[in-house]
Amino acid sequence: MIRLTRRALLPLAGAFLAGAARAAEIGPLDEPLKALYAALETTMRAGQRTPFPQRFDVLAPAVDQAFDLETVLKVSVGLRWDAMAPDVRARLLQAFRRFTIATYVANFDKYDGERFQILPGARDFGTDRIVGTEIVSGGQHLRLDYVMRDGNGVWRAVDVLLEGTISRVAVQRSDFRKLLAGGDADALIASLQRKIADLSDGALSS
Repeated sequence: MIRLTRRALLPLAGAFLAGAARAAEIGPLDEPLKALYAALETTMRAGQRTPFPQRFDVLAPAVDQAFDLETVLKVSVGLRWDAMAPDVRARLLQAFRRFTIATYVANFDKYDGERFQILPGARDFGTDRIVGTEIVSGGQHLRLDYVMRDGNGVWRAVDVLLEGTISRVAVQRSDFRKLLAGGDADALIASLQRKIADLSDGALSS
């Protein structure tokens, strides 16, 4: 079952970036999203009877393929990112990756016939493209749009837009920068690790 609530899916969301809309056939840029949704359906069908770490491991490669997590994290952290030591950046990125994957596993934990649809056409936003998708669960339709960026011929998401209006990066930016106000990344890393433990009911260690 997908928890189709604004509160539950807010960490997955991404502010609507109003760019010129252009109808176009979606090409290779939608392939990572197809793989992500296929992996999500697999973990949903496995359900809670399958241990959380096992579902995490199934979903992780698809999340890595679909998202440019380092870019997402860098934008969320802001200018402090460049001032961090390489080993601190690595620890923070590891925690953020695990948090992102754990969020998906926790929110997509049971299959009730949901359908994942990639919508035709894409919208331009500068050099990025916005790909619309929809999750259909019973009579509910949840719109998730992905802001895709081309990195050397590989398209990956750098933001997710919930219902076309709520930006994952915008939400995280406020939260992360409050924790980083003291200039120490350890507070943010610890916060992410606590959230991972909560999402997995303690099944994932830090």
